[in-house]
Amino acid sequence: MEVKSRHHLRSDEITAIREAVADHLGVDIDGDTFEFVEFVDAGYELVLVDGDPAVFYVDDDEPFLTVRGANDFDPETGVVTVDAGAVSFVSDGADVMRPGIVEADEAIRESDLVVIAEESHGKVLAVGRALVDGDEMVGDSGKVVESIHHVGDDLYEFSV
Repeated sequence: MEVKSRHHLRSDEITAIREAVADHLGVDIDGDTFEFVEFVDAGYELVLVDGDPAVFYVDDDEPFLTVRGANDFDPETGVVTVDAGAVSFVSDGADVMRPGIVEADEAIRESDLVVIAEESHGKVLAVGRALVDGDEMVGDSGKVVESIHHVGDDLYEFSV
């Protein structure tokens, strides 16, 4: 991934990011430096928090935690939990299907960004967009979360 531009964020921009992530996921992003990174050919921009790729923007949407950011800051809301059988698929970037879901935050609304965590240790495997409300996610069939970013993809592997 080729970096197009990179700069430190102003305090008002940092406050906006922290508030948006707190609203979506119930976490406070704590860091000393926030740096905005724009790429040449990627569909997202990245915010490095203390040098780590913690926050990204998808389609100029509001800021949201990356997989690494979600594992560092442990989201309390907006979480979809999958069983062990779904882990390898989700980790490879597959969309999330109803049979693999054991629990979903009922506050999730269709089109919300969500984090996808595995059941046994709570580790975040992916970030996706909800295709249905949270209370409709558990069930027998159908795709319910479209994967956007997952463990091992270019964004996950990005380092400065």
